[in-house]
Amino acid sequence: MINDQQQYHISFVILISAVAAIGGFLFGFDSAVINGTITALQKAFDSTSVGTGFSVSSMLLGSAVGAFYAGQMADWYGRRKVMLMTAALFTISAIGSGIAISIWDFIVYRLVGGIAVGAASVISPAYIAEVSPAHLRGRLGSLQQLAIVIGIFIAFVSNYLISMATGSAEAPLWFSIPAWRWMFWMELIPATVYWVGAWLIPESPRFLVSIGRLTKAAAVFAKIESGDVQAKVLEIQQTLLKERKPKLSDLIGKNGMLLPIVWVGMGLSLFQQFVGINVVFYYGNVLWQEVGFSEGDSLLINVITGAINLITTLLAIAYIDKFGRKPLLLIGSIGMTLTLGIMAFIFTFAHLDSAGELILTHSQGIVALFAANLYVFCFGFSWGPVVWVMLGEMFNNQIRGSALSVGASTQWLANFFITITFPILLTRFGLGTAYGLYTIAAAISFFLVVFAVRETKGKELEAM
Repeated sequence: MINDQQQYHISFVILISAVAAIGGFLFGFDSAVINGTITALQKAFDSTSVGTGFSVSSMLLGSAVGAFYAGQMADWYGRRKVMLMTAALFTISAIGSGIAISIWDFIVYRLVGGIAVGAASVISPAYIAEVSPAHLRGRLGSLQQLAIVIGIFIAFVSNYLISMATGSAEAPLWFSIPAWRWMFWMELIPATVYWVGAWLIPESPRFLVSIGRLTKAAAVFAKIESGDVQAKVLEIQQTLLKERKPKLSDLIGKNGMLLPIVWVGMGLSLFQQFVGINVVFYYGNVLWQEVGFSEGDSLLINVITGAINLITTLLAIAYIDKFGRKPLLLIGSIGMTLTLGIMAFIFTFAHLDSAGELILTHSQGIVALFAANLYVFCFGFSWGPVVWVMLGEMFNNQIRGSALSVGASTQWLANFFITITFPILLTRFGLGTAYGLYTIAAAISFFLVVFAVRETKGKELEAM
């Protein structure tokens, strides 16, 4: 039975973890908001499909940079300071993306937003893992993915409502400013909340131990855990290498190669993206219009997809500490392989009209729509949240920040590759080929988990 003191600890940990997870919300919102603006951007900037594709994917290059350096900066300056910097970058990106007058300055502001997204992808799970008790860490770590999918969902809803109010993303809204610009400016609200929240939460106690602020670390532990806080501080001290800052070289083993655990983290990150999930979130509006749905219907489908992603993430939070990480990943891999295979089959054998456009029959459209959302369901309770949880907890204290940076950078580079190649695959080979490749990646991900991933459920971070 939980006493009042334990309830206080749990409530406090949930509160500060939720604040950290706002970075994940902004990650999701910033990533998905462009979905509803692509057609308007093409017309506003008179850009080619290649230019538009790069404007969508350029954010991901910034994300790789932000993810790579965020871990090191967090190890040098602390988790909170990196959160504050990230909130400022989100604000700059939101304002700039909305005032851009050419494709080139738009890309610059998207790169700035990408740096913020990459940093948030590292700092939020690291902070949450470091303040969470072992028995709650899976569920609290899933807050990052929950916040991401809520951000995606809210971006879809915001885009849909703004577009419906004006008739299209190109039409003027308030002050005769085109609706697509307001879609980007909506991000200013959560960016401000994140900045304020980051000022108010305590620094990670494990970081405080690493810089020798033991009294402060003990005070924070007293708020988040029961038991002997001094013993906890001593335990953490013993897991850290003596009196030196973590370095990227810590990731290199005696044989001169990356440590095996780092390769596993990179593999999880790689296949989380190679299954093609962000094609749905970035190009969903274009994809469904490609197979015959109207702009309004396509935006509504995005909202439904976002809602499914949100619901399944809640399921993952409920069961990740009960069933473990590895079983959820395996079930997700099987489900994604089957549903992606169905979509690949339908898109490959669908008819083309006289202009070469893909035309689905009513029954094909229904099956493709069902399979697409079932695919999101399978991703949402497995590879979406579980990979972020594992990246936050699978590395030991000394290498966590740097290893998470490498893993997250790998994820963003893979995301960039998938995002920038999708328009090319769509134009030159068709949807069937694109989804066939994603099906193969989903199948390979199953074997990665079977042979390389170890269960981390219930283990203390100091035992990693």
